[in-house]
Amino acid sequence: MASPNDLQFQEFEEAAELLSADPGASTLSMSASNSNNTTTAAAGGGGGEEVKLDLSEDEEGQEESSELLGGQKATGGFWTFEYYQSFFNVDTMQVLDRVKGSVMPLPGRNFIKHHLRTNPDLYGPFWICVTLVFSVAISGNLSTFLSQMGNPAYHYRPQFHRVTIAAIVIFMYAWLVPIGLWGFLTWRQGTERQVGGYSFLETVCVYGYSLFIYIPTSVLWILPFEWLRWTLIMVAMVISGSVLVLTFWPVVRDDTKVMAVATVGTIVVLHTLLAVGCKMYFFQTATHIPAPVPTAPPTHITLATKAH
Repeated sequence: MASPNDLQFQEFEEAAELLSADPGASTLSMSASNSNNTTTAAAGGGGGEEVKLDLSEDEEGQEESSELLGGQKATGGFWTFEYYQSFFNVDTMQVLDRVKGSVMPLPGRNFIKHHLRTNPDLYGPFWICVTLVFSVAISGNLSTFLSQMGNPAYHYRPQFHRVTIAAIVIFMYAWLVPIGLWGFLTWRQGTERQVGGYSFLETVCVYGYSLFIYIPTSVLWILPFEWLRWTLIMVAMVISGSVLVLTFWPVVRDDTKVMAVATVGTIVVLHTLLAVGCKMYFFQTATHIPAPVPTAPPTHITLATKAH
């Protein structure tokens, strides 16, 4: 029975014969431990050189295959459909959780950190704004109709222009205000190192979900009671405003005291102007047109003359 040393000697003997037949050939030897991937190259009669195998291409191919199998694909440029598809990558449970967080703000619970979880979306904010546009416009028309019902001098005309006005106001607020706030916080972040900030998508997402509370509120505004309408406005402003304050205060509180208070105050004031403006324009107290006063029928006077 051959010993391991004999087998090893025969290995080298065969390799020597091959090299003598073809001096330009190269040989590979694997270590018994298989702990690392190395190659020993020999050319001619020169000494061998130990180099490591470069498996980077194979590893990249395996990583790409695993990404495809796992369903994770890199997003393309902004001109591709996949780029915008990532903004709507949420399921129903996530949207419901974020809506719940927007109507139930709790102290110490940041909306972005506890509900978005680094996955902001535009699906919820877009449909919330669209629904709010139609709820405000339709409820405003119904409110006007109910307040004038019973007045014979009033003739109902659908006011479709209110849908356009509501869309302009709500979408401008839901996009322009976050743009301005994000730009301001980015500028302050560069000026004051201790000031943090959120991404643009996160800022838009917070503002969009904060408007959800106004959808049921606008429906209840149909009821023709001014005290109830103003009470609902106050409740909705406190709830939605709390979402914004609890989200952005941790970001600006490390700034100067004046700048932090001014920033939060501006957020609250703009939010209040939206709510009060919608109420005053779409649900204004209807001025009842006085009914025409019935006039007495004209009296005909007949003059009689005597014959002489």
